[in-house]
Amino acid sequence: MPPAPPPVRTGGVPGWARDNLFSGVFSTVATLLSVAFVAYILAMVVPWLFLDSVWNASSLQGCRQVDDGACLAVINERFLQFVFGFYPAELRWRPVLAFVLLFVAIWPALFTSAPRKLLIFSALYPLLAYWLIWGGSLWGPVGAVVGIAIGWACVRFLPPLARGRLDEGLAFLAAVGAGILAAALWWLFCVIAFDEALSAVVAIGLEPVESAKLGGFLLSTIIGVSGIAGSLPIGIVLALGRRSNLILIKGVCVGFIEFIRGVPLITLLFVAWLLLSYFLPPGTEFDLILRVVIMVTAFASAYMAEVIRGGLAALPAGQYEAADSLGLDYWKSMRLIILPQALKISIPGIVNTFIGLFKDTTLVIIIGLLDPVGLLQPIRADQNWNGIVWELYGFIALFFFIFCFAMSRYSMYLERNLDVGHR
Repeated sequence: MPPAPPPVRTGGVPGWARDNLFSGVFSTVATLLSVAFVAYILAMVVPWLFLDSVWNASSLQGCRQVDDGACLAVINERFLQFVFGFYPAELRWRPVLAFVLLFVAIWPALFTSAPRKLLIFSALYPLLAYWLIWGGSLWGPVGAVVGIAIGWACVRFLPPLARGRLDEGLAFLAAVGAGILAAALWWLFCVIAFDEALSAVVAIGLEPVESAKLGGFLLSTIIGVSGIAGSLPIGIVLALGRRSNLILIKGVCVGFIEFIRGVPLITLLFVAWLLLSYFLPPGTEFDLILRVVIMVTAFASAYMAEVIRGGLAALPAGQYEAADSLGLDYWKSMRLIILPQALKISIPGIVNTFIGLFKDTTLVIIIGLLDPVGLLQPIRADQNWNGIVWELYGFIALFFFIFCFAMSRYSMYLERNLDVGHR
């Protein structure tokens, strides 16, 4: 016989409400007080925000002449400025295209159903997005790709040449160091000449846009996405380095992590703004936004390393023993067995770091960059909108909430699909 359905009083909505909302005297009182508080807040917010709000007016005074609700006309009038800052209106299709291509680039990284070949586009996307947003010659990003190819060639072909002379792990680390050095030397001394030579033959480019014209949600997205994309791989390397038995590598990683964690992000932003120029050759122009991205990425990487190190420490010792019993070397055991499980365990902490990083992008207002919060000053300086507060801050809060809530939901999606645990 099939099981009988539960009684009405123990199943469905009534049963859930009795078990969770009215299970006792204290629970019932708390529920009623919470309902009264929510109703009181909604009674004030709903008329102000929805029923009496004004969407069409040329000033705050014009809003007040229509109704006493929220003056959302400022959002309607300054929406494009909130999104693009002072980016030229005729060129706004470029950041829009870059934003659309961003979803194509992150698709294979977020969902296993995406074609793996799209990872090639994901690797090239940062340079394409830079070219679309800042413009200039196409050969500059192409030269950067050449530098990446040089570094990859060193990592790919140097370890076999050192086999028999160095330990396999040391040979790989030496190849990585050589690849980074070769790519850095190419970028510092050869990219400009490469760009100028090819531009003289075939001039392909877009109209340049100064970094000072970038602002609003565009600027926050650039800094946030760049920091998120860069901090995860760097954090993995730092976490592995901190657990390494090689004293030099461990010391460098520990020193970097502890120094960054001990310094406020605002201090690092001031370093990027003021002090970094003193360590560069005279006449070198290092874009301020790029400096901020580097500092934000370094800051997030230190915290990411500790999150991942916690995941590595949480793995049972049997997982490491299983990798050794299969005869895998250090790098294969990390890539195939240890890191996938450690990253699964660390998903909540990783996403929490991403959310904190994205919200911290508002700190760039301290160094004069016009993120969404920074745009409030020129908007409120306009005599037409002087005195408006809640509507502007509420709109910015809604933007950050949407992005952060989306990351939180994706974290829950990953946890369900990966079924975090050990088997």
